[in-house]
Amino acid sequence: MNKSELIEELSMRMALHPKKAESMVNTILNSMITAMKDSRRVEIRGFGSFVMRDYRPYVGRNPKSGEKIKVDSKTLPFFKSGKDMRDRVNNES
Repeated sequence: MNKSELIEELSMRMALHPKKAESMVNTILNSMITAMKDSRRVEIRGFGSFVMRDYRPYVGRNPKSGEKIKVDSKTLPFFKSGKDMRDRVNNES
């Protein structure tokens, strides 16, 4: 499911105008992004949590040429699914 499909699903289920549903989805996502930029953990009970993880620099390879390249250190979001979501995904058909 992508963002457009999520907006469409919310619009249909909640009988909302698509622009209103889009605004709601954008508000939620922007709030999550702001929290992660501030190095705060985002936890949605029953779904999962997002945290920022620091990664050390390393030497990688350009997949096209095979040339070695230096990859700088970076901070990226990491998602860990919640137990309830894992159980529901694995046990429902």
